[in-house]
Amino acid sequence: MKITNITTYLMHAGHPSAKSWSARNWLFVKVHTDEGFYGVGEASGWPRVVQTAIADLTPILIGDDPFQVERLCQKLLVAMMGHGMTGVVGSGAMTGIEMALWDIKGKALGVPVHQLLGGKMRDTIRLYTHARDADAGERMAARGYTALKAGGIAGLVNRVDAMRDRLGTEIDLMVDVHGPPWMTARDAIALGKELEPYDLLFYEDPVAPEDIEALARVADAVGIPIAAGERHSLIHGVRQLIEREIVDVIQPDTGRAGGLLQMKKMAALAEAHYIGFAPHDGSLGPVAEMAAVHLLSTLPNFLILEHLEVDCPQRYEVMTGQPVVRDGAIVVPDAPGLGVDLVEEAIAKYPSTGNIQMPDDAYDYQYVWARAKRASWLRD
Repeated sequence: MKITNITTYLMHAGHPSAKSWSARNWLFVKVHTDEGFYGVGEASGWPRVVQTAIADLTPILIGDDPFQVERLCQKLLVAMMGHGMTGVVGSGAMTGIEMALWDIKGKALGVPVHQLLGGKMRDTIRLYTHARDADAGERMAARGYTALKAGGIAGLVNRVDAMRDRLGTEIDLMVDVHGPPWMTARDAIALGKELEPYDLLFYEDPVAPEDIEALARVADAVGIPIAAGERHSLIHGVRQLIEREIVDVIQPDTGRAGGLLQMKKMAALAEAHYIGFAPHDGSLGPVAEMAAVHLLSTLPNFLILEHLEVDCPQRYEVMTGQPVVRDGAIVVPDAPGLGVDLVEEAIAKYPSTGNIQMPDDAYDYQYVWARAKRASWLRD
């Protein structure tokens, strides 16, 4: 069997009622072979840019055996080496292609991808979804979710306090405070200490991801499990976070980590340090989510998977084999390959829009410091 072509499908994935998602896009990938088998993948980390990277890389894979997944991934890495460090663009291109290669192999052999990755340890994958406040938390709990994540800094402590009070201790709570303007390490420590009484599952990205020393300071000072990793790619990108045991939970993004093999390597390294594995998938499309489900069913240190319970309506149009969600968990599929396929006609209905959107005060450090000087900012 030989690879004959790679095609990509870029689409708009914004929710009609959410302005903050208006620039969101997904990029799906299809790898074709000379024996009629094809595989699908997703590379939605930086989709409009990654689409160009995949087009650039496609010629070097034509004529190769799609079963040789590791060899082809190394070939892609070497091909990109001349451009400098791989980053999320190069690793995103690898992600979509490699995911599709696993799909081809599973289909050709008549087995699910999880069987190729070592075999599943569990039949369902526990999920968490998002709930900004106690009212939203109660709605999600009523749908069967036993784990919820609140985001944003403003009023966070009060919101978490209300959620814990109304939902009780049976619900796991997490907080995500990532994004510009970033907190300083001192601010992150102050907020973390305010959150300590609420028995959080983890405290996500409290400082800028490139500032590893600041994250280490926060981890040493705060008695809450620390989670990070969604902006890093390849095993080399998360090596320090894991080997120095700065984090308690590693969170690679399934759309840009470099592929399922790279994520499996990250998980193995984390396992050696007793670190949990909880991929970031909140902004991704349905193909990447299902690929993550296959992988996570095989990992001993899997903790939990992010899931959007409420997403744009096109999510449910563009892929066959939609996930089965029961009691806050996804059922692991047993169909060959990933068990999904693209609906190209539906994708074509949602042409891509711009991909960059930033608030005006994104890098206004004066704004950060002025906010931090008020002791009430943690709760107001």
